[in-house]
Order: sequence, then C-alpha cells, then structure tokens
Amino acid sequence: MKQTSSTKTQVTSNQASDAVNDDAPKLTQANFDSAKLRVAGRDVNRAEWQVAVRARVGKQRINIMLDAPIIEHFKALAGDRGYQTLINDSLRRVIETGHLEADLRRVIREELSH
Repeated sequence: MKQTSSTKTQVTSNQASDAVNDDAPKLTQANFDSAKLRVAGRDVNRAEWQVAVRARVGKQRINIMLDAPIIEHFKALAGDRGYQTLINDSLRRVIETGHLEADLRRVIREELSH
C-alpha cells in the first residue's frame, strides 16, 4: 500500500489513552495484502474492483492544476471530509445554480413577452 502522507502529527495524551483502551486489533500491511476483493458476491482482482467502485460512485480520476491558495482554502475548510470532496461539491453547486439561473431567466422572459 502506498504511503499517502508524510505529515507528522503529535499524539495527545487523550489520543494515547484511547489507543491503549481500543479493543480492535491493529491492522497491518499483511491484513490489507491478504484481503479479498469482492464485487456482487464474487472474488475479483484489484483492477475489476476499482472499475466497479468507480462505476458505482460515478466518479472519474483526473489530474488538474489548481492555484495553491485555492487548495489551502479547501484544506482549511475540510475537517474530516476530504478537501477534494469540498471542491467537487462546490463545482456541483455552481453548475446547479447556473442551470437554475438560466431556467429562471428564460421563464421570466417568456412571461414578460405575453
């Protein structure tokens, strides 16, 4: 499994005590390596699983260049959600608002012309 972040965080005493009191076993790379990927009840390879996940979610992986202040803004807002999710939601709202605005303008023009 690829490491996705190299950010170092300091563990607080509350987090440390939570970790000690956690009954769940610690997951290791071996656990992930031995995991079975399944789609619709049948075993599949990683490529098939990724295709199925993307088809279900309806998302597509792309590469895009954004200005650093934009990314910083969304990361600051993100909290537990991913900043990419916030960017996606913001773009969706812009699209929906644009369609709504265009529809309202068309209806108003039609009504005014009568």
